[in-house]
Amino acid sequence: MQEGGQMINYHNPVMLQECISGLAIKPNGVYVDVTFGGGGHSREILTHLSHDGQLLAFDQDADARQNLPNDDRFTFIDQNFRYLKNSCRLHGITAADGILADLGVSSHQFDQPDRGFSTRFDADLDMRMDQSSALTAKQIVNTYSEDHLHKLFGIYGEIQNAKTLAKTVVTARLNQSIETIAALKQAIAGCIPRGKENKYLAQVFQALRIEVNQELEALQAFLEQSADLLKPGGRLVVMSYHSLEDRLVKNFIAKGKFKGELEKDFFGNPIKPLEAVNRKSIIASEEETKKNNRARSAKLRIAVKR
Repeated sequence: MQEGGQMINYHNPVMLQECISGLAIKPNGVYVDVTFGGGGHSREILTHLSHDGQLLAFDQDADARQNLPNDDRFTFIDQNFRYLKNSCRLHGITAADGILADLGVSSHQFDQPDRGFSTRFDADLDMRMDQSSALTAKQIVNTYSEDHLHKLFGIYGEIQNAKTLAKTVVTARLNQSIETIAALKQAIAGCIPRGKENKYLAQVFQALRIEVNQELEALQAFLEQSADLLKPGGRLVVMSYHSLEDRLVKNFIAKGKFKGELEKDFFGNPIKPLEAVNRKSIIASEEETKKNNRARSAKLRIAVKR
């Protein structure tokens, strides 16, 4: 896809065939791809639909618009998937046969230095997927309390020395505000374990990115709404790339909620909207992980509406 004379390079979709077969596509059905990105999944779904089928796709990243297929069966919704139900209703859809979510940050976003997603480049600490939203990574690093940062790095980054890291950031910003990726790396250099630099920085960036984009709140809202939107027998297919997301998906499919025990009715029947199609998550083949680094951490879960 062209952008100012350049190709927009999005990633190859991970486990494309597994996602498509998980959706069990009916040719005349209504499908929703809530993470359009480069459009790889959407294009494949369209090839399985008859002229009566319908596909709605969500993406809040303005760059995704460069990749839209020109197809009467396709509708693009410029929104975060946390607004799934309302957005679908506005487009006349109150029930769907299948919903697909690929939760990974696109490699296109990582490869754009000015977006501040990647530890490889220097740029402003931004990390917003939706460029019109207010909160940036710069604000978090410079204004959140030490206690708040400690929780953020510990829970979202799963960082061992989160308390020390938070203290280091707060001390460093007293001298001068931390505006860029390079400044942040320099400020926290003393906290990074030797030989684990890349992994550690990736965890720090993951924590900031999840907070900036409210990713876990958005995922919970999406999962609850997807259960409402699906027709009985409809499929939910979700691919996640880290344990925090996968745990939410797994719990919601298993129990219809994110924490606590499965509830049962008076007759001992489980009260939950979805049933897992596969007992365990599906992972990419060895062959695919060799070709595509992103596939290594991907976990795919498929559920059917009861």
